[in-house]
Amino acid sequence: MKKVLIVGAGVAGLTAAVRLQYLGYDVTLYEKNNQVGGKMNQIKEEGFCFDVGPTIVMMKDIYEEIFSFCQRNPADYLPMEKVDPMLHLYFSEEPPLSFSSDLTQLMHTLESISEEDAQGYLGFLSDIYKRYLIAKDAFITRSFRSFWDFYNPSSLMAGLKLRTFNDAYSSIVKFVKDERLRKSLAFQTLYIGVSPYQGPSLYTMIPMIELFYGVYFIKGGMYTLAQALERLFKELGGKLYCNTIVDEILIENKQAIGLQIGKETVFGDAIICGADFPYAMTALIPNENDRGKYTDKKIKKMEYSCSCFLMYLGVDKKYDVQALHSIYFAKDFKRNVDQLFEEGTLPDDPSFYIYVPTLMDESLAPSENEAVYILVPVPELSKFSDWSSATIEKYRTQVLNKLKEETIFKDIDEHIVFEKQYTPKDFQTDFNAYNGATFGLKPTLKQSNYYRPHNKFAYADHLYFCGSSTHPGAGVPIVMQSAKLAVEELLKDDQ
Repeated sequence: MKKVLIVGAGVAGLTAAVRLQYLGYDVTLYEKNNQVGGKMNQIKEEGFCFDVGPTIVMMKDIYEEIFSFCQRNPADYLPMEKVDPMLHLYFSEEPPLSFSSDLTQLMHTLESISEEDAQGYLGFLSDIYKRYLIAKDAFITRSFRSFWDFYNPSSLMAGLKLRTFNDAYSSIVKFVKDERLRKSLAFQTLYIGVSPYQGPSLYTMIPMIELFYGVYFIKGGMYTLAQALERLFKELGGKLYCNTIVDEILIENKQAIGLQIGKETVFGDAIICGADFPYAMTALIPNENDRGKYTDKKIKKMEYSCSCFLMYLGVDKKYDVQALHSIYFAKDFKRNVDQLFEEGTLPDDPSFYIYVPTLMDESLAPSENEAVYILVPVPELSKFSDWSSATIEKYRTQVLNKLKEETIFKDIDEHIVFEKQYTPKDFQTDFNAYNGATFGLKPTLKQSNYYRPHNKFAYADHLYFCGSSTHPGAGVPIVMQSAKLAVEELLKDDQ
């Protein structure tokens, strides 16, 4: 039985650990924090329970696949319930929209705008579905080890069919006229930290995936997935060490041989690193000669996704919440996005997302209380870094004022009994997110597919990477796919 060492017990590291342990490897998983999950973490205080990072369950089949792979019933680990309506969208000067994955309800929403836009919206979904199937088969479910894995007639033809050179927003404009519908299809690129006015048009597949495959809620919140993976890993006999900081990935003669953990050297036959790739390069492989092209200069010059300012509010009042997930758009959405990615300033009129998990699971707060999660996209730290206590307090007040003006939470500041915030600096400190970029490397064309860090490290044997900054990219199901690809690369070498 070969020994595999895994760095980081985020979703990627946990998924890789479970797969390999089930396949008969001797797997040891190291996590620097006191609990597993990485950015899929949990705040549990004073009777309130909050997911720290991800909150939306899409591509349910990928969540369940890891349990089926291990001959387990997914329902025994992940109690899921379909969310409908999926989300409500609110606009500063126009009526709100409610989106359902039920076709009858969706058509009611679309035709209430216009039959022309309904036809265009369906045409858009058909177009992006075809492109999604191509991307899934040719890129998302494949890793790229060599130049020829990508530059071959089959991949190049698939790339041409994807028509990735237009930005997301421009591709949407061709199909629908109503500005609310355009925003409803464009804003989801922020889920992976890229501007809809710059990100490749392929990423408009996110709203299509929501509509075609549904959005789900896991009882207990998203952290239930992290706990389920930890439970399965231990059931299979895996070894997990929390509160354990890995100081270095040891490389000799272009081979990864082990890990340095404090004064202890741990040797292994293979290493999978689930830590954020840019962090791993600069902090865990200190000798630049061992990193190939990924020098400190190269890592610094790479483009990073936006980050988030998060507010977790426990309130001693029940509100008439209409949807689990709600998006409130800035009056000038384009300016809002430009401030995030171009100007590097805190948005003066930010768009924001609200998640109220107590709508579907009242156990996440004391009786007659509400758990309210507010996410505001903000620039990553290389663009804006002044997260002093004064800045936090000022921006908190600004966001609360918007909540009181634009949402049902008109008196929320009078009912807050628990509060915690996360800033980009917290993401950097707590989860080793380079530049505090919540979604890792920005998924531009120059940082996607073959051009994104590979699952098999090109500059040292027996070393593999997974996570949001590696291929195929960010988002919980895609990160789980990244772990699957890293494991497949390891198996290819081992065989």
